[in-house]
Amino acid sequence: MMTKEMKRLPMRLGAALILGSVVIALVACSGSSRVRKPAELTTVTNQFDLQPVWSTSVGSSEGFNFHPIVAGDAVYAASHRGNLVKIDLASGNKVWEASVPERLSVGPGSDGRTTVAVTTKGTVYAYDDTGKQIWKVSVGSEVLSEPVVAGGVVIVRALDNRFVGLDAQTGAKKWTYQRQQSALSLRVGYGMLAIGNEVIVTGFAGGRFGMIAIANGGLVWETPVSFPKGFSEIERLNDVTAKPSMEGEILCAVSYQGRIGCGQARTGNLLWFKDYSSYTGTSQSTDMVFSANDKSYVTAFATKDGTQVWENTQLIYRDVGESLAVGRVLLMGDAQGYIHAFSQANGEMVARIRHDSSPISAAPIAVGGLILIQSQGGKIAAYSPK
Repeated sequence: MMTKEMKRLPMRLGAALILGSVVIALVACSGSSRVRKPAELTTVTNQFDLQPVWSTSVGSSEGFNFHPIVAGDAVYAASHRGNLVKIDLASGNKVWEASVPERLSVGPGSDGRTTVAVTTKGTVYAYDDTGKQIWKVSVGSEVLSEPVVAGGVVIVRALDNRFVGLDAQTGAKKWTYQRQQSALSLRVGYGMLAIGNEVIVTGFAGGRFGMIAIANGGLVWETPVSFPKGFSEIERLNDVTAKPSMEGEILCAVSYQGRIGCGQARTGNLLWFKDYSSYTGTSQSTDMVFSANDKSYVTAFATKDGTQVWENTQLIYRDVGESLAVGRVLLMGDAQGYIHAFSQANGEMVARIRHDSSPISAAPIAVGGLILIQSQGGKIAAYSPK
């Protein structure tokens, strides 16, 4: 039976740019002592350029994974030391800058009216559109997942498997959704994908992902993308930690040590799934879904049936981050601060630039003809494709 939340979903939801995930430092479960030597970069003749438009620094992530977020005509970004900024999208000028009085664990959430940041101790600080603090609330547990602000609700996902919905204007608790604790799960942020102001889609431990209503925290649907395999608890880890992606009405997700699959956003029913392992998530074009595995092999699958279209192994062990499919290319950063561009059609490397020397784990953002990139070192810049 279709719920009210499903019926209210727009017929064409588009590709969402609100992301949430972290880069995980993983040791091979086999216990192998083999050195993961990053591939040497081969020469690339750029078929297009990413021309710098502006850049600024917001402060270092210091081991955490901070994503910028775009709301309206502004970019919001943060650093581990508590620097929270609003940046004019067109010029790169800082509109306001706030100092959160505690260390932060994740980047901000914002709808352009209320901007929130979460501390390492689980305190949510909220600011209005002038940068003035309007409330703070403790959720009582560590938070590693980016908050989402949508539909007048701030959604915070705590490490103890609680989802908490707070009123965006007052911080008053509106609802709580509790997930059962798993015997063993990855201690990382779980990305939440907001679809309009109606629902979020997010992954769970145990290879499952689902849709939650923003207004009341109700579970709309839940679907397994993979199942535990192996004998030890470590071998059976297959959490869906990375952000799901969506294009049109097709939703795709991938689990660590599990599977990648795509299905209908309204129902969660999978059209296909294949064995695959990734902690950097998926991105989509109209007819393909892209992901990078833990070796940094980049792969494209057909969204209609899961047929592998191509695989590029040039970036092996370079610890690539989350990807962005935009236009005819696929963009992603690596641990040495490079941004790589692949042809969506055949996986050929078509361009490369150096953003800075620190890791780029957050997905680039395409907005207003610009590509936004933030590194873990704190440099955020806008580029114009030429």
